[in-house]
Amino acid sequence: MSHRFQFVDVFSEQPYSGNPLPVFLDADGMSTEEMQKITRWMNLSETAFLLPPTDTRADYRVRIFTLAHELPFAGHPTLGSCHAWLATGGKPRRETEIVQECGIGLITIRRTKSKLAFAAPDLIRAGPVDEADLDRVASALQIDRKIIVDSQWVDNGPGWVAVLLESAQAVLNVEPLNAFPTQIDIGIVGPYGSGEDAAFELRAIYSDHQGVMREDPVTGSLNASVAQWLLASGRATAPYIATQGARVGRSGRIEISQDSAGVVWVGGSTRSMIDGDVTACFGPERQ
Repeated sequence: MSHRFQFVDVFSEQPYSGNPLPVFLDADGMSTEEMQKITRWMNLSETAFLLPPTDTRADYRVRIFTLAHELPFAGHPTLGSCHAWLATGGKPRRETEIVQECGIGLITIRRTKSKLAFAAPDLIRAGPVDEADLDRVASALQIDRKIIVDSQWVDNGPGWVAVLLESAQAVLNVEPLNAFPTQIDIGIVGPYGSGEDAAFELRAIYSDHQGVMREDPVTGSLNASVAQWLLASGRATAPYIATQGARVGRSGRIEISQDSAGVVWVGGSTRSMIDGDVTACFGPERQ
């Protein structure tokens, strides 16, 4: 069976420098097991599968898979899926606003002439991190617990716990373990000094389905929830630029803004890199 397919580069203004997203445009007929199998074969942080919406207010529906499981929401798959849907002829109900349906509900996406931005969803889990969890985080990152300036649960779907370090350079210096025995999703954030182009450096460290520690190149969900935390706590003011991906050879650039209603918007560049068809075969009955 043939499926329309795009590979989208998300959150970088330079080609092949953001977070790549495989998008299957017509995933009707694929089972959950097949979507998960394709995602593991792709071996990237997430793969997106587009379907007709079930909510009449939505323009399209997306299912997002990691190597381990399905996610109710993720950031770069939101922007990448929207880009692919528009690029292949999708027509939103409103010219400058697209509504995506996903596991956590409806996500509003705005478009300008050159970029997309999504409205940060409400957090599933927020609040302080207990010492036992902070000890696990410090162990996974191979850092002294004492260098964590602050921490917060910032889970909007993937399960993020965020730790604030004293500087962007301290974030870049972290050398996490190669493997960790339990599931863990860590966001690390540190401020740049005054006069720098970016306000914060972020890194996203997580364990995959085999316990291997990986680093996501550029992470929309983490930037969204960290921005909500930093803005609410007074540690940041909007608009600001965050950067991510330097340690894995990427140059992610995330634009954070906040509207008059207090909604945080997470935006960046998107670009189609590969456009074509993929033949997915799952046994003789599906060939």
